[in-house]
Amino acid sequence: MNKSPITAQGAQKLRDELHELKTIKRPQIIQAIAEARAHGDLKENAEYHAAREQQSFIEGRIVEIDSKLGNAEIIEVTKINAGGKIVFGATVDLMNVDTEEKVTYQIVGEDEADIKANLISISSPIARALIGKKEGDIAVVNAPSGKKEYEVLDIKYI
Repeated sequence: MNKSPITAQGAQKLRDELHELKTIKRPQIIQAIAEARAHGDLKENAEYHAAREQQSFIEGRIVEIDSKLGNAEIIEVTKINAGGKIVFGATVDLMNVDTEEKVTYQIVGEDEADIKANLISISSPIARALIGKKEGDIAVVNAPSGKKEYEVLDIKYI
């Protein structure tokens, strides 16, 4: 099976979530199920059914995170010698050539992508256009709204 790239920060976020689910959420749900059971008839006990549903969700998420971490190739961005080129994990300052709007993105794995946090997936059109570029280069992105050109202003490996 192919390993999925993930930044060290992304892997740590998954580990933190997994720890919280196993040590805090899981015991809380077990306690809630025990309390709901104490109320008697389980057939018409909404609290019991809600707690069991929550337990199912938590257990599913634990399995999902274990799988993601098991199939992850953790890449330590700060240790990469990219020679000034944009690579996985790099944080890039860009300027839209047409609008002169400036944006900053970090190129991350699929599971850590969050456009609101300026984390873009390695498989996104903009990341694919940026990989291998250097400071001062122009990246042409084939976006759904047409071609967009971005000038690479700065590259950081943090």
